[in-house]
This record gives sequence, structure tokens and C-alpha cells, in this order.
Amino acid sequence: MRANLTIPTLMLALAAAVAIGVTLMLLQMMPAAAQTATRAAADSAVAPWAMMAAAIATGLSTLAAGYAVAVVGSAAVGALAEKPELLGRVLILVGLAEGIAIYGLIVAVLILNRAG
Repeated sequence: MRANLTIPTLMLALAAAVAIGVTLMLLQMMPAAAQTATRAAADSAVAPWAMMAAAIATGLSTLAAGYAVAVVGSAAVGALAEKPELLGRVLILVGLAEGIAIYGLIVAVLILNRAG
């Protein structure tokens, strides 16, 4: 049983090392990102459109995620009523449906970051 614990520990250590490396790389690139942000902020006509685009991306993705969770969730409850051993598979499907809202939020953050 102790041998099984070493693999997740090694994976966690590898993930931490990668995260630290990515963080250091991003810190080195911050001055370049700051210069591009000041250039993008110079155009004040872009800001209202960026806000509108971010709001639309977030709103539509949230509505789509709500609809997807409603459809998948109702089917999941029906499947779990018949076969309770499908819980893991059903949770993955519901999580994928919820991911639509997260993608919309990421797009909104990217739009606002680009606009300054």
C-alpha cells in the first residue's frame, strides 16, 4: 500500500516544479506585457466595446451552461436511479457541462486583458 502512495507524490512534486517554472517565466515576461497594455489602453474607444464583448461572452456561456446542466443533470438523475454505480461517469458529464461557463469566463478575461 505504501508503494502506491509514491506515484501520486511524485506526480504532485512534478506538477509543483512545473508550476514554479511557469511562474518564473511569467515574471520575466511581465515588463513586455506591461508595455503592450499601455499601448492598448491608449485607444479609449475600444474599452466600451471590450466591456460589451466580455459581458456577452460571459452571459451567453452561462446561459448555455445552465441549459446543458439542466439537460445532463435530469438525465443523470434518471440514470442514477436505475444504476447507482454510474455516479463517477455522471459526475464527469455534469462537470463537462459546467465547463462551458468557465470557458466563457476565460474568454471574457482575455478580452478585458487585451483591451487594457
